[in-house]
Amino acid sequence: MMKFLLMNMMLLVLINNWGIVQLALFLMCFLVFLGLGHDFYMFNLGMQLGTDYLSMILVMLSVWIVVLVIYSSQMVKKTNKFSCLFLFLNLILLFALVMTFCSMDYLMFYLSFESSLIPTLILILGWGYQPERTQAGIYMLFYTLFASLPLLVSLISLYMVGGSLMMGLAKVSESELGMVSILWYFFTMLAFVVKLPMYLFHLWLPKAHVEAPVAGSMILAGVLLKLGGYGLIRVLSMFTEENKMFSWVWVGISVLGGVFVSILCLRQVDMKSLIAYSSVAHMSLVLGGLVVFSWWGMNGAVIIMVGHGLCSSGLFCLSNIIYERLGSRSLLINKGLLNLMPSLGLWWFLLSISNMAAPPTLNLLGEINLIIGMVSWSKVSMIGLIGLSFFSAAYTLYLYSISQHGTFFSSLYACCSGKLSEYYVLSLHWIPLNLMILKSGLVLPLI
Repeated sequence: MMKFLLMNMMLLVLINNWGIVQLALFLMCFLVFLGLGHDFYMFNLGMQLGTDYLSMILVMLSVWIVVLVIYSSQMVKKTNKFSCLFLFLNLILLFALVMTFCSMDYLMFYLSFESSLIPTLILILGWGYQPERTQAGIYMLFYTLFASLPLLVSLISLYMVGGSLMMGLAKVSESELGMVSILWYFFTMLAFVVKLPMYLFHLWLPKAHVEAPVAGSMILAGVLLKLGGYGLIRVLSMFTEENKMFSWVWVGISVLGGVFVSILCLRQVDMKSLIAYSSVAHMSLVLGGLVVFSWWGMNGAVIIMVGHGLCSSGLFCLSNIIYERLGSRSLLINKGLLNLMPSLGLWWFLLSISNMAAPPTLNLLGEINLIIGMVSWSKVSMIGLIGLSFFSAAYTLYLYSISQHGTFFSSLYACCSGKLSEYYVLSLHWIPLNLMILKSGLVLPLI
């Protein structure tokens, strides 16, 4: 049904009918949401495709974010800047994401995982704002490709040893021990920690976010970073012994790296750059929770992936609204926006407190799960987690207070505070983020 809808939407793109495509995507959201109510483990869709609870959650998130991306990119349609191609690329990207999350075969998962890079790259190069977008695109391309080639070698080796690449059947032979299995483990992990991204491998992300159009930033923060976490969940079960040996490495890098990146956020003057670095800090917690390999850590990671996808996408949408009005994303220029755009001040406040995991957001539930999981693994991690939580609140308050308070720049002309369509998009980010905690079983795949 989903493949049929996607094919129909691609036909609608040919007549450049944005409204009907948006309605079709909402219908697709509804159909995916119906599947979330069932308690199944693996539902075979044929052709080596299938879904479990985790896949359905992330497919739902992908479709929802792409709907909001199309609603947020009305400027592309108004200026007629290759709007038909833009819509087509977004649907191709959605198709690649759905294929990735529904793949039951590791090789098909790898191909879909990598193919999502191409539409994202074209979005950045074709509709980016600054001349530096070429450099940002090349950064993203080379970081992702160089890290994922060892994963391909690892999967081919897995097929040669185990004879199968089906998820749940493929496993590393117990005879493969020692240095070979350790190298195998690191080769497999590398592609996903770069995509997540982990600290030390994160330099491509702020560049890609700053230079990307609003559609690129929203889909990158909302879904593409979640490919790393999803991939880790799928492959870590094959390397349980190696993961026990080296989990301290990943937890150490993730917690300390999260603290360093949070401090870096306090030095940013570009709104999009600050939100991008905050994504690295949040995803570092996800990595720590996953490699601990506990019930709490796994659940917390999935909840944070969904919550961060909605919250971060909403913040990028807000920064784009400011950029379209004032022509700048600099915090040094965009001061006192509460005087200039009082209605949007409420949305800045709501999404900012969601970013710092205030109740009743999904982010709070996810962070509680992750902190319990990591502290139960090692009490020493409390030191880093305290710093991470503190600076997370600090840079979010910095973003809100600097942008909203103070005297606004006098040479700016008066502008529209906000349009109904913009409030609609922002509410579709914020309402699910806060209401899903009432039915948290929908995003807890292990309950």
